[in-house]
Amino acid sequence: MKNFKKLNRTISGLRLTFTGAIPQIFAFLLIGAMTGCRNEYYSIDDFSKIAKYDTHVHFEGTNTGLAEQAKEDGFCMIAISVDLGTQPDIYKQFQFGLQQEKEFPSQVKNITSFDLLEWNAPDWDKKVIEHLQQDFDAGALGLKIWKCIGMTYRDSNDQLIMIDNPRFDAIMDFVVSKNKVVIGHLGEPRNCWLPIDSMTVISDQNYFKEHPQYHMYLHPEFPSYEEQIAARDRFLERNPELTFIGAHLGSLEWSTDELAKTLDKFPNMAVDMAERICHWQHQSLTDREKVRNFIIKYQDRLIYGTDLYEGQETKTDEVKAHAHDIWIRDWQYFVTDDEMTAPQVKGKFRGLKLPREVIVKIYNENARKWFKII
Repeated sequence: MKNFKKLNRTISGLRLTFTGAIPQIFAFLLIGAMTGCRNEYYSIDDFSKIAKYDTHVHFEGTNTGLAEQAKEDGFCMIAISVDLGTQPDIYKQFQFGLQQEKEFPSQVKNITSFDLLEWNAPDWDKKVIEHLQQDFDAGALGLKIWKCIGMTYRDSNDQLIMIDNPRFDAIMDFVVSKNKVVIGHLGEPRNCWLPIDSMTVISDQNYFKEHPQYHMYLHPEFPSYEEQIAARDRFLERNPELTFIGAHLGSLEWSTDELAKTLDKFPNMAVDMAERICHWQHQSLTDREKVRNFIIKYQDRLIYGTDLYEGQETKTDEVKAHAHDIWIRDWQYFVTDDEMTAPQVKGKFRGLKLPREVIVKIYNENARKWFKII
């Protein structure tokens, strides 16, 4: 082999001398490897330096603790209204969100919603469309549909209104025409149909103890988990052009295999992680690599969110501390391989240490893409 001139290189402060073609190639490979190792992963210290989205929070008042903490921790939040049937109603919640967006334009964006109180009126869908146009004009990124569709509202025949009802078609056509997104919390975690002591995560146990009206194990007269998911899938089949984000891992939090099948079936669907990261942590107890490989494979379809809440009566300092604690713990789970615990999970698990490009997508790029943020 023909010799080349002696090659002198300085790499990371070390002076290395190579002679010949093979060492020269090795030198360039070493440079690339060292650069790649340095840049492949984020660390805990990168948390506040990176622009991030939390795409699922709730405002039920004028307090600004969440927005203040978001500014400090590098987050933009998307506020979502929830039809709880109590005050403040979804329309007031949206106004709270707009007020906070005006005060914190880099930290807050909004999603609108509608209720079904006048479902039986002949012009119900027309009034909903008028309302959505007004809120889209005010800056709403899209529309939230909630689990009250399928679990609460009934028609004039006392039948539960499911999301695949054709009466929603005109509304969804309008949303598509405006190039907006629908985020859908349809159904509940599968734990909802189990006894409390059989539920896999502590947060579900606590929630359904406090909200027995939504604990479907106690209400066998309501649609089953499988019926809720089937109605959602028929809804998506009816609206193939709709950009759809399944809230809470699309109510398929219990199985990465089932979620993968659904994402494969519906290319216009992504999911947010709000209040369901603990289910991945629970699964990480026994099969961390399966969870990690799923997230890497579907990195373009997964969006970070928390379900954080701030009300009129909440204490600002407590809200800020709680938000920071959740945000930093989730960051640790995704970017490190530390052994960890979480309040919602029984046992210790290891962080996933996802590649940098995956972190950028789930915390930033996917939010901008799926919510169509310019």
